[in-house]
Amino acid sequence: MALIYYVTQIQFEFGAIKLLKQECERVGITRPLIVTDAGVKAAGVLQKALDALPGIPVAVFDQTPSNPTEAAVRAAAAAYRAGNCDGLIAVGGGSAIDCAKGVAIAATHEGPLARYATIEGGSGLITERVAPIIAVPTTSGTGSEVARGAILIVDDHRKLGFHSWHLVPKTAICDPELTLGLPARLTAATGMDAIAHCMETFMAPAFNPPADGIALDGLQRGWAFIERATRFGADREARFNLMSASMQGAMAFQKGLGCVHSLSHSLGGVDPRLHHGTLNAMFLPAVVKFNASAESVQKDHRLERMAQAMGLSSAGDIPEAIRDLNARLGLPTGLAAMGVATDQFDHIISGALADHCHKTNPRIATADEYRGLLEEAM
Repeated sequence: MALIYYVTQIQFEFGAIKLLKQECERVGITRPLIVTDAGVKAAGVLQKALDALPGIPVAVFDQTPSNPTEAAVRAAAAAYRAGNCDGLIAVGGGSAIDCAKGVAIAATHEGPLARYATIEGGSGLITERVAPIIAVPTTSGTGSEVARGAILIVDDHRKLGFHSWHLVPKTAICDPELTLGLPARLTAATGMDAIAHCMETFMAPAFNPPADGIALDGLQRGWAFIERATRFGADREARFNLMSASMQGAMAFQKGLGCVHSLSHSLGGVDPRLHHGTLNAMFLPAVVKFNASAESVQKDHRLERMAQAMGLSSAGDIPEAIRDLNARLGLPTGLAAMGVATDQFDHIISGALADHCHKTNPRIATADEYRGLLEEAM
């Protein structure tokens, strides 16, 4: 049976950060903990959030790492309890939002975080007791502000997914103005993350026509505007559409993702220094080729429909078009350029086979097929 479920309230406009106090009042948050990172603080965005909360006592945790860890979640949860907080405001990219989701669990549920991981059967243990979250994205990539999941590195170094409808932020405040100062490289990497979400979820075999429509429109927006946003960071139209593509990719990926993400999640756990969106960009061409022969992809003309949204003449042009776009955006030429070595393959493959995205790819990859995808992405 297909589950089709959309529940997030989204405020989407330039200047929407000013609605933060209104949304706290609507949700019932009176003493929030803001979860953010040092970069967002240095860029002045944290101050914009604080300025939007006059009269509200606020605690701040600004030490979210680029790949959020269980240790960071513990530290933030301690700040949450010390401040007698009753809700969370995540201000930042996917790392800060996912860290806040980890805090929402850890501050209200007993035991180690891994107990609640999806592949450990823990989704059902995440209850309505989770702390309410308002998410304010400052990048256009993960779409975590409208998603039910979080990706966190637990204490045993596995990079695991945590999924529950209770983790969906009560409000997503999508303010493209907050992304105007993003560096070009980060714009490109996070933008490719959004494009990967739209493409992978559209190829996933589950029945969800609303998700398919949202993903295709998001792909069209992301593909059309990522270069403009990267080259001309103050281009408001480009920033608006790229943030929409990010939001749409995550609204759609409740349908499922695939091998791009199972590999990226695994490799990101092996080497947390690697950027998730950049990894997705490296894997996407090989996975599109791998998926082309899947029955569900062929039956529904998935690649042809993506090619049309991307302005390409044929489905066969997609992998090379992605590689060309990566090059124009200044992203690495492949995994080797990112420091990935072949002696890491066994560890990466083991993690990919166990990842929650593995079984929602239109073709279920074997260990040998994952090895082939890694080799092609090098």
